[in-house]
Amino acid sequence: MAESLRTAANLLTGISDTPRLDAELLMAHALGVERSALLLDPARYAVPEIYAHLVARRMAHEPIAYILGYRDFWTLRIEVGPGVLIPRPDSETLIEACLDFAQGRGGEGWPARALDLGTGPGTLLLAVLSEFPEATGLGVDASEFALAFARDNAEALGMADRTAFQSGDWSAGVDGPFDLILCNPPYIADSEQLMPDVAEHEPAGALFAGGDGLADYRRIIPDLPRLLAPGGLAVLEIGATQHISVGQLAEAAGFAVACRQDLGGRDRALLLTRTP
Repeated sequence: MAESLRTAANLLTGISDTPRLDAELLMAHALGVERSALLLDPARYAVPEIYAHLVARRMAHEPIAYILGYRDFWTLRIEVGPGVLIPRPDSETLIEACLDFAQGRGGEGWPARALDLGTGPGTLLLAVLSEFPEATGLGVDASEFALAFARDNAEALGMADRTAFQSGDWSAGVDGPFDLILCNPPYIADSEQLMPDVAEHEPAGALFAGGDGLADYRRIIPDLPRLLAPGGLAVLEIGATQHISVGQLAEAAGFAVACRQDLGGRDRALLLTRTP
């Protein structure tokens, strides 16, 4: 077992930023156990034949989340598959911002109603609803395929009765008000080069947003005042260099803007509130 893990990690060096972790996750997946169980007592397991096949898939730059069929995000396990944007740890910054905003408000009952634009497999919406058990939410996405994953995730996590998902072009046809609006839109410039794991596997429509990466912000932000309840919060994920440009769009729409950084110290989320 130990030798197989070492060999797999060596093979994945240069393919993955976390070769040892990938090797362990693939082994646990092949065995049908959690990684923690594998690490606790690796000697009890024999290496399954399928393990070499899984490692070969990863060596071909297939995302680890697609091979496993899930990505852990916040405190949740989010089911994903090819054609669906994979949740990123950096996006947890948005959930942290929501919790801090709620604490700053004082009292309970916020948010009563949340909206997630571009919900994908339901990542942000379900994470927020897990922290606010009285809230309900709506997730909107242009991809029916992604929405199928979102509905399955809501069911698996026991939140089907608090969620609704609908196909749509951002906020077109959506009626407010919402106390909380979340959005992780495409924000990568069309010319930007991405790692093969992303460029060759994840949906381009969920990644790229025109020549400057701002095309979808220009569509989303002007409609937020119509949707956001007084005293509410909109949280937008941004690229690390987009604080000023996206912030200007938000200010032009009448919002006060604050920025929150991720654990790597990069600008990651803009917090939009109504100016008095």
